[in-house]
Amino acid sequence: MTELAEHFDVVILGGGPGGYAAALYGAAAGLRMAMVEEQRVGGTCLHRGCIPAKELLQTAEVLRTVANAKEFGVETGQPALDLGTSQTRKQQVVDRLTKGLEGLLKGRQVTVVPGTGQVTDAAGGQISVSDGTELTGDALILATGSLPRALPGLDFDGERILSSDHVLTLTEVPPRVVIIGGGAIGCEFASLLGDVGSDVTVLEALPNILPGVDPEAAEVVVRAFAKRDIRVHTDVKVTGIEGAYELAVTFETPEGAQQVVADKVVVSIGRQPRSEGVGLEGSGIEVDDRGFVRVDDYLRTSVAGVYAVGDVVDTPQLAHVGFAEAIVAIKAILGEPVDPIDYEKVPWGIYCHPEVAFAGLTEQQARDRGHDVVTSVHRFAGNGRALIIGEPDGLVKIVSERDGPLLGVHIAGPWATELIAEGYLAVNWEATAADLGTLIHPHPTLSELFGESALALTGRGLHG
Repeated sequence: MTELAEHFDVVILGGGPGGYAAALYGAAAGLRMAMVEEQRVGGTCLHRGCIPAKELLQTAEVLRTVANAKEFGVETGQPALDLGTSQTRKQQVVDRLTKGLEGLLKGRQVTVVPGTGQVTDAAGGQISVSDGTELTGDALILATGSLPRALPGLDFDGERILSSDHVLTLTEVPPRVVIIGGGAIGCEFASLLGDVGSDVTVLEALPNILPGVDPEAAEVVVRAFAKRDIRVHTDVKVTGIEGAYELAVTFETPEGAQQVVADKVVVSIGRQPRSEGVGLEGSGIEVDDRGFVRVDDYLRTSVAGVYAVGDVVDTPQLAHVGFAEAIVAIKAILGEPVDPIDYEKVPWGIYCHPEVAFAGLTEQQARDRGHDVVTSVHRFAGNGRALIIGEPDGLVKIVSERDGPLLGVHIAGPWATELIAEGYLAVNWEATAADLGTLIHPHPTLSELFGESALALTGRGLHG
């Protein structure tokens, strides 16, 4: 049995981004923190999501760069991919980050308890661990995360029907892949697998891929996929998957039934909260009909002293949102003043090629809410740095209140996920185009396209 202090200020169930951020932030504030984690700390993001996915997408980028090196006068020959080597590098990155996180937790004297935990007395702040350890705290934080969502009646088998977890452990490139779901994760997988040599078909139930993304930004990805022969079918319903090795996927479209043959089917239709089997039944902690733990604006559950953060609550399932929720929860526990998170203004990053990132409202959302909307769209095709690096596809779109603050910033194109930081700050600080138009952006950079777009809204743009 792990040797523990008798009682903690806060006990956390789950060591993913929401859990470990709460542990680190609480410890920095002087709280005695304990955290239960059944695997290695880091959660889905570090081990089965953000980090491994982006490492493999970086492999795809390197492959594209080498394949196109001749355009820059660099002769390399036809590159070949060793996916096994890439997987080894991916694991090295994950292991290095995990060790760093373990060191941070140890340095801040967070007690990490290995094992599976269950809430045994919510009101009493008690969690029981599979090794027999009993933990109590003045407050509990639930950070149990999420799991890949399967299609009804079609379980993941890791061979024919793959979840995101399975895709990230592939050691051979499948010749033909059907991806069910054209959201952020589905488009990242489509981009990755298309770049490394798979014949890819994406099936999306909604009228457009990347739901929630401004249509002008999403269209950049649609065109890029078409150029790379990644087939996209929208407004479809999958009606059957048959076959033992060669899989026939049947789907209904507005024009009638179609079928596509694949070696692997990737199901990417979102993630479900991991709220079952953690002791919530009969605990008094309210859970909605989809399994999400109900919380208020300060992440407080229906039981006093119990909080929930991250994927187990019905908020954007993003690691950085989990970080932010952890801070709100700890401040609430401390009784410090804290503002609730404005979830409509959090930054989103999608790492397909080309990348997409946004913060705030789309143009249509802003109009639907009655705003007097003006927009500015500038394209990377006229940006010097984009042409230099050979990535001219994409745009920056600013949605603004006329003579008022920016409502949304949407970027599709090279390094969009890095460029969005400025747009996020502008939207959250309610900056106006006039505020931004006076700021100097270095030239030649990709970032100056944001400055151009803002300046254009003042009526005195330079380059368009």
